[in-house]
Amino acid sequence: MVTVPVPTLPLITSRIRPRTALVASADRNFRQRLSETLTGLRWQVREADGGAQAWAEAEAAPPEAVIVDSWLPDLDLAEFLKDFRAFFPEVDLVTASGTIAQESPRGPYRQELLYALRRSQDNDTAIWNAAPALNTTNPPLDAQHTSPWPIPALPSPAPAAFPPRSASPDGLFPHLPQTMPAEAKLPAVIAEPASSERLPEMIGYAPCMLEVSRRVRLVAPRSTPVLIEGPTGTGKELVAEALHRLSTRSRKPFVAINCAAIPEALLEAELFGHTRGAFTGAVQGRVGRIEAADGGTLFLDEIGEMPLALQSKLLRFVECGELQRVGDNETLKVDVRIVASTHQPLALQTQTGGFRADLYYRLAVFLIRTPKLSEHIEDLPLLVNHFLARMGREAPVKRIDLGAMAKLTAHDWPGNVRELEHVLERAAILAGDESVVTAKEIDFGLLIN
Repeated sequence: MVTVPVPTLPLITSRIRPRTALVASADRNFRQRLSETLTGLRWQVREADGGAQAWAEAEAAPPEAVIVDSWLPDLDLAEFLKDFRAFFPEVDLVTASGTIAQESPRGPYRQELLYALRRSQDNDTAIWNAAPALNTTNPPLDAQHTSPWPIPALPSPAPAAFPPRSASPDGLFPHLPQTMPAEAKLPAVIAEPASSERLPEMIGYAPCMLEVSRRVRLVAPRSTPVLIEGPTGTGKELVAEALHRLSTRSRKPFVAINCAAIPEALLEAELFGHTRGAFTGAVQGRVGRIEAADGGTLFLDEIGEMPLALQSKLLRFVECGELQRVGDNETLKVDVRIVASTHQPLALQTQTGGFRADLYYRLAVFLIRTPKLSEHIEDLPLLVNHFLARMGREAPVKRIDLGAMAKLTAHDWPGNVRELEHVLERAAILAGDESVVTAKEIDFGLLIN
């Protein structure tokens, strides 16, 4: 048995940049225990419940260290470690079993990571049985990689370096006051089903959200066109990205275009590309979005806003896979999977002539509907926790008290998840230096959807 030292905790000035660790695991309890221990060691911790979310977190802001569980619900662990090591060679990559990813750099805080793993796996001794091998395959810390903290022997038992978590109803808001107004009723948080049922992009375990994940998993490996229908702010683009990530085209481009954001006169050139001199201002040729997505996925956001004249040209491409640049006489063969989205009832619009019926049936081979937030309000605590943690990348992480949570629960959320994100961002700003967001900071009146 190797004695693993525990760092002491000196005062840290605000001028020192906090070290960041990313914990990737489908086990929420494991993430929670490990996050608490690392937080007590003055780490800033971010969490991911799968490999795809961990990758996205690392791309947004690379951490100093990543601890990956011994199993991921969405990706093969060995492939994830290999690819992650190639794209993020400077990150200290450790698995929860205690093994160090091959060729992973030895970070200056490796001992702290192993200590945190032990504290979070009190009943698992495998990591400590492997410790001698780790010490022989990794040279001792040199002068440039010496921890700034003195390392005493590990006391038994080690004192907790963090306050005990309060028994909040859902376990997500650990430092809330334990009293609650009589009128404030939090939604019940349903027990988590098997993590393999839910995609990392789809926050929530309500049946309607699990159905979205199920349908994505079913159709993702195919090249079948998919139409995503749902109100504004329900995460239609996240569904499209998940379809691409889980498909055989995941290593090829994912190209998105908002059909409602580009003027009608320019939309055709944006989609199909154009040659030099094809129209006024075309000083050089340009590849269109469809051609840029060759081999990958083209996401047509708000397809219902596409002009009828352009719908007929898109229909030809959907039928035969050929396109013609504006101003060019030659046709190009392109292999693209089309995923479209809309907040409008396209089936009804085909009856009124607002959308071509033949194009609709080509696009809606497989339909996925994203639910309103009011239809899965039981997921509200999970969503709140997710957005507050994400905002914590750029500022100290805020907590939310029960009064604020009750106010959020009582709202009808016409802007859905996007509205919730805006409300929380504004509340965090209004809270200023306070670490807890209260009901008075929750304001629904100045939304930008």
